[in-house]
Amino acid sequence: MDRLYSGWRLGAGPGVTPDGEPYEFMGPEPGKTLFESLEQSPLGDERTYILARRRSAFALLNVYPYTSGHVMVLPRKASPSVLDLDDESYRDLFDLVRVTGRAVQDAFRPDGMNIGLNEGRAGGGSQPDHLHVHVVPRWSADTNFMTTLAETRILPVTLSETWARLRAAWPEPLES
Repeated sequence: MDRLYSGWRLGAGPGVTPDGEPYEFMGPEPGKTLFESLEQSPLGDERTYILARRRSAFALLNVYPYTSGHVMVLPRKASPSVLDLDDESYRDLFDLVRVTGRAVQDAFRPDGMNIGLNEGRAGGGSQPDHLHVHVVPRWSADTNFMTTLAETRILPVTLSETWARLRAAWPEPLES
């Protein structure tokens, strides 16, 4: 059976994902961003939803996804702007965006994807201290008024199933 849920409204609190499944809640550690804390956590990747790591970048699921398969790709070291990245971090970040896109294509077979980043609060960034590139699968008939009228998103796949599907489809060896 498909699920219809509005994860950000569950009010389940720390330790429960938007789809009602348990996970280890983490907030930012002192002196680190939320994403640095997640990436450096001793918890397993299946609990932090980290999909892959590179020397200077990593990919993880968005726990408040726009669609099933919504991934974020980030530099390992926090940076508020793509303009602040050194050359290695820039190349690693955008190469991982491409690899992530391939995994999303293989795992979910979307008709297209939205790939982009929001910098700063004014640019739409919810975590302005740590830039992140969104890779969002899209399907030809996936637009509707549910989000606008009912503050509800239709997400037929849980986060843990999404993580497993993407890890299985990952097109290169995975590092820890």
